[in-house]
Amino acid sequence: MSEREPISQPVPETPKPVDPRVSIDEFKKFRIVTAEIKEVAAHPNADKLYVLQVDTGSDVRQIVAGIKRSYAPEQLVGKKIALIANLEPAVIRGVESNGMLLAASDENGPAILTPERDVPPGSPVK
Repeated sequence: MSEREPISQPVPETPKPVDPRVSIDEFKKFRIVTAEIKEVAAHPNADKLYVLQVDTGSDVRQIVAGIKRSYAPEQLVGKKIALIANLEPAVIRGVESNGMLLAASDENGPAILTPERDVPPGSPVK
């Protein structure tokens, strides 16, 4: 039997990113930690927002989250979440928010990202 020469195929071009890329150094600026939701209240000026009190392991802080249409308050209390903890405070419809929870979104609304196993509040997300 004779050896066949490999068939040469063109190397596909790497697609250009749709979103701007960030460096690993820029990404490292975000402090993402686990937090536990302690309290949930309806936002006084918005139908889709909750005002949450979350324990980050080092403090309890208030965040505003647009998850009201996907979760009842009793589903949230005690839930562990991933939280961007070092965002500058933002006033959302008149209420100060001191962080941002991470959630995926599709046609069914937001789905909170939670750790697969129980980890203490303040655990770093890497």
